[in-house]
Amino acid sequence: MSHKDALRSAITSVVLAASIATAAADETSIRLTEGPGLTQVQASCSMCHSLDYILMNSPFQDKAAWEKTVNKMVKVMGAPLAADDVATVVAYLDSHYGKESPPPGSP
Repeated sequence: MSHKDALRSAITSVVLAASIATAAADETSIRLTEGPGLTQVQASCSMCHSLDYILMNSPFQDKAAWEKTVNKMVKVMGAPLAADDVATVVAYLDSHYGKESPPPGSP
């Protein structure tokens, strides 16, 4: 690979990474359901990933699955959540985004 090709590849990679980061950082269109624990969920979950992960996983998660997921985030991924915060996050996710919860936006 020539120096010119390597430079072009590097520039393309930087531009692509910047555009992906910009798109991923735009959480303005994601609206989670109001309720106790929402602020904790937004603060805790969005420090590592997009909040749309909650929406994508909600059809499959019951309370036990949300507990397992949140505990994995703490124990394996290093999310800085105290035990009380874990309980708050799990309760919110189960209430609003669990398999048995009403669909978002319903009364």
